[in-house]
Amino acid sequence: MSTKASISSGPNYYLYYQELLSAQPESVFLELNHPREYRFERETFQGKSWDVLVVEIPSEDMDKIAIDWIKKRKLQGAVGGPEGAEWGSPDCPWE
Repeated sequence: MSTKASISSGPNYYLYYQELLSAQPESVFLELNHPREYRFERETFQGKSWDVLVVEIPSEDMDKIAIDWIKKRKLQGAVGGPEGAEWGSPDCPWE
């Protein structure tokens, strides 16, 4: 059995992972409502082909998604940010 565990959400997007009772999540999912632009393309290079999904995401939404992802994964130190309970940290009690 699984359920959606929220990482970030807004009026036009929802970033989540499937929370399974017996396993660590391996993937995340991004749902977009009313994207400004989207298209499917077939790329080919040196005889190999693959499908590509291109979606336009407003900068403000992407900023929020990125920050929430960094907090969820506790990656602040990897991007030069706070490493303890400082402002912006997932352990910060003031947010």
